Amino acid sequence: MKTIKFHRSDCGVEVLLNVLIGDDVKESYLDTDTYNTDYFEIVIFKKVKGTLILNQQKMSLTDNSVIFISPFQKRKWQLDAEDLDFTVLVFQEGFLNDFFSDKLFAYRLLYFYQLNYPLDMPISLVEIDRICSLLSEIKVELVTPKPDSSHIIRSLTYYLLQKFNREYAFQNKLSLENAENNYAYQYKLLLELHIRDHQRIDDYVKLLGVSRISINAAVKKQFNVTATHLLKQRLLFEIKNYLIHSGKTVGEIAFELHFSEPNHLMRFFKAQTGMTTGQFYSNYQNGIFS
Repeated sequence: MKTIKFHRSDCGVEVLLNVLIGDDVKESYLDTDTYNTDYFEIVIFKKVKGTLILNQQKMSLTDNSVIFISPFQKRKWQLDAEDLDFTVLVFQEGFLNDFFSDKLFAYRLLYFYQLNYPLDMPISLVEIDRICSLLSEIKVELVTPKPDSSHIIRSLTYYLLQKFNREYAFQNKLSLENAENNYAYQYKLLLELHIRDHQRIDDYVKLLGVSRISINAAVKKQFNVTATHLLKQRLLFEIKNYLIHSGKTVGEIAFELHFSEPNHLMRFFKAQTGMTTGQFYSNYQNGIFS
């Protein structure tokens, strides 16, 4: 599978961010191959017809909507070339870490690394126009930089990311209250880093150095699910990715994910999905998504 890597734009501002105009990159999005990227991607559609397979789910795309894609998420676009109008904000995690001095910033944004709520969001036409205007400002600063361009890019990007977060929280009834601690975000980060090696809550209790009760309370408050649910969903997502994209047998996948034997993986999968691994793979191959 192809992985598209971020390339710094040929401009005077050295940032790991770019604004892509739909007309300039349309051919890439009309490619129907499955691929992933090493950067975050926020796609703002003014006009669109088609579908997107993302997070092992098939989404019907609609006008005036936003799609949130995290690094290395597999995606497959099937877009109608006619009447297609979109703009894309792309950036690497290093941009967030460097510009905002916060390695957990991406995990504070509810729409990234999200497995329990939608990865698309409807936006009014008025708001879409406003967002695209701000993205145009960022593009100007990238293409014709001034001494203070990096500051303007940082401030506009921060504003957009937080506005998206506010609206996403509102639409999905999620909390925006400031966390008393970073345990929930640290837990989410650790799941991304270690899910292939650690599948028990106690593993993360040790990694974080706090109690199980503290982790669960923080996760429940910030993400409205239990810490155990978040772990199981992330592990299930990893197994599904292996089944769909790796070409490995169930036994090989069980070994990769440190299950003591394949039957344990299959029981876990059946308990979470109601299907066997074979049924899931067959359904996916036949365009049945669940």
